[in-house]
Amino acid sequence: MDLSSLLTDILKYTVAGIGIIYIAFYLFKPYLDKSQTLQSLELKKGLSAQTLPLRLQAYERLVLFIERVNPANMLIRLNGNSLPAAELHAVIMNEVRNEYQHNVTQQIYVSSRAWAVIKRVKEDTLAVVGSALKALPEDANGLDLGRITLNHLGKLDENPYDIAITLLRQDLEDLF
Repeated sequence: MDLSSLLTDILKYTVAGIGIIYIAFYLFKPYLDKSQTLQSLELKKGLSAQTLPLRLQAYERLVLFIERVNPANMLIRLNGNSLPAAELHAVIMNEVRNEYQHNVTQQIYVSSRAWAVIKRVKEDTLAVVGSALKALPEDANGLDLGRITLNHLGKLDENPYDIAITLLRQDLEDLF
């Protein structure tokens, strides 16, 4: 056997081996892709099973936030009728900001639309109470502030706190 026939034989076997590997790869590729897709789905399913309770709890806490900063509920809870209006205003502002800060981490588990609703509720509540204080004389008491605030909310066509809860419910329904 001479050198050229040996090189030819090596080349033939190499090309044949590469061809077999190439064909085997394309025969097994769909199986490998399907296996990878199934693993990915299992991982997503496992993550979903872990995060779903956290997401539901986040929506619950945000509904509770809305209920707690609703002036109709907050004024009763704070019971500041005997306080001067300016002092009750400061207490309300502090209460709303504290409630918001207490729930700020929930934005991780809810949609950006739901979190925008929460931010809007906070800002609108602060604005309503602030404008009610401006409409009162200096010597007004907390009862006057509560009355003006609730009167302002009563003049609205729809309760913004009910609308916010409805939007959160719709967002939660989109989750399922």
